[in-house]
Parts: sequence; structure tokens; C-alpha cells
Amino acid sequence: MRLKQTLIATALLGLALPATAQNEPIVLKLAHSLPPISAAHTKFIVPWCEKIEAASQQRLKCQIYPAMSLGGAPAQLFQQVRDGVSDITWTLPGWTAGRFPVSEVFELPFFTADREGSSRALWDFVQKNAMSEFAGVKPIATWVTGPYVFHFRDKEVKTLADLKGMKVRAPSRLGNKLLASLGAVPVGMPVPQMPESLAKGVIEGALVPWEVVPPTKTHELTKFHAEVANERMMTAATMIFVMNQKKYDSLPADLKKVIDDNSGRDTSAWVSAQFAPSDVAAREMTVARGNTVYAIPQDELAKWDAASRVVTEEWIKEVADGQRLHDEAAALVKQYSK
Repeated sequence: MRLKQTLIATALLGLALPATAQNEPIVLKLAHSLPPISAAHTKFIVPWCEKIEAASQQRLKCQIYPAMSLGGAPAQLFQQVRDGVSDITWTLPGWTAGRFPVSEVFELPFFTADREGSSRALWDFVQKNAMSEFAGVKPIATWVTGPYVFHFRDKEVKTLADLKGMKVRAPSRLGNKLLASLGAVPVGMPVPQMPESLAKGVIEGALVPWEVVPPTKTHELTKFHAEVANERMMTAATMIFVMNQKKYDSLPADLKKVIDDNSGRDTSAWVSAQFAPSDVAAREMTVARGNTVYAIPQDELAKWDAASRVVTEEWIKEVADGQRLHDEAAALVKQYSK
């Protein structure tokens, strides 16, 4: 009789365990490189986490590790999420040169248009043509930044002749090629390394979007800021928000749906849009400080466009089926542009 009671109690306990375990929230380790005051952290990452927490009724939660607090260097973020060191990461493909040769087409000079439309175009392009570059991870969002701006320490640059020979921070492999085509000396480095390099004079200028300026104090380290854009951005970086594939696969179906519902083309456009107000605010802060903000004249900009076309020509030759991929990406940008 006692044995029967013991068996029944054990069976009931066994039934209760999964329910208890199911009530425990699944904590997702989310790593990125910028400080908690950055637009990426406050405007996009935290709100996205709040979305999935609410949609999952608190069964999914984020534990955010900003400023590389999970360890490693910014260029290692993609490998970390593939290896499961983090569950989700936000990073720039351009920090791992050669790993994203197809999707980097969106970083070509004077290629992308409005940020939300180009972000939708990038998502569609990646889904069709570049998923092999995302092996081991599940893309949540892929987007393009706002226009990159030149920030110079001590010199007002308005022409190619002014830029010639200057050491300027570049955002990516194609950013390096762009600067070289314009006569500058490209110095590749992730954003977190940029402030010290500016302060010490290792570089004379930097190429970053406005929203990066406040958290890196670039407005305090530079005096002149040259905007270079017309209906197309001179350059923009691609950004990705990805999840470890095994972690995603381990979720129950309803929680996978929560992630899926907060992923995709519209999520990519939404993420990109979150940075826009920060671009405006950073520009206004820089002007208010007394720094010189100006636009490269359109007649001069035509020369910059012509000089940088070699970068596109080389990319088309380097990448298998490059012309088709370039034309398809360009058509998507046009399709989604406002």
C-alpha cells in the first residue's frame, strides 16, 4: 500500500515539474558594443526586448550586455552569437571583413536611398541571396544606417583636394575602398576605438552617422562636420540583429512565434527608423556647441561620385554573379524608396 502511494506521489510530482519549469522565464543574453546611453540601446534594443516580453507574457526576457560587457571585442560579436556565448546580438557586418561579401552590396558608394526603404530592400535581398552568410544564426532584422558624415579634428574639408592624404576612420571594407578612391588614407576600426584615436591624433577624421556622435563624444573631439549626400547616401553601413539558431530552435512553438512576429522586413524598417531622431538631435547638439556643420557642394559631390565608381566596378568583378546581384539590390532600393 505504501509502495503504491509512493509511486502515485512520484508520478504527480513528475507531472508538476514541467509546469513549474514552464513558468520560469527564458532569459536571452543580448550583447552589443555601445554604451547604455547610445541610441541603439535606448531606442531600439530596450524597446524590442519590451515588445517580446509583453507578447510572451513575460516568458521571454532579455538580459542586456552593453559595451562588450559579456567580453571580447566588437569584431567578435557575430562569432559569439554563432557560438552561443550570447543568444542575440546587434553588430555591423563590416567589422568582419570578408564574411558578408554579398550583402555588403548595400554599402557601395551612392547606393542606398531613404533608410527605411533601403532597410526593407536589404531584408528581401538577404532572404533571397545571402542567407548562407547567416549560417548558425536567425536574422531578426537587417537594416541600413542613416547617411555617414565626415567629422574632422582641425580641418574644414570641402573638396577632394582638401581630403587628399588625410587619415580617416572607415566603417568597413568597402568604406576603406571608398576613402581610398577619394584620396584619403583609410584607417579601419570599430566605433568604440574611434574616440581615443581622434583624441591622440592617430586619425584626423572619422566617417560615422550622426547618432554615433553623442555616445562617443565625437562632437567634443572634432570641429568640422561635412555632410555628403543627395538623393543617395555617399555611404551607409549595414547592421544586423541576429539570434543563435540553436537557441531559437529550442523555444516552444508559441515563443518562436513571438520572435517571428518581431522579425522581418517591417521590423528592419522600424529599427532603422528608431535611429533617425537621434541623428537629428546629435546634429543639433553639434551645431549648438559651435562646431561647423556644412554640406559638400553638389557640383563637387559629382566629382566624389565619379571618383568612387571604381569601388562598385571592383565589387561587381570580385563577387560571383556580381552584376546580377548589384542590379537586383538596386531595383529593390528603387522599389522601396519613397
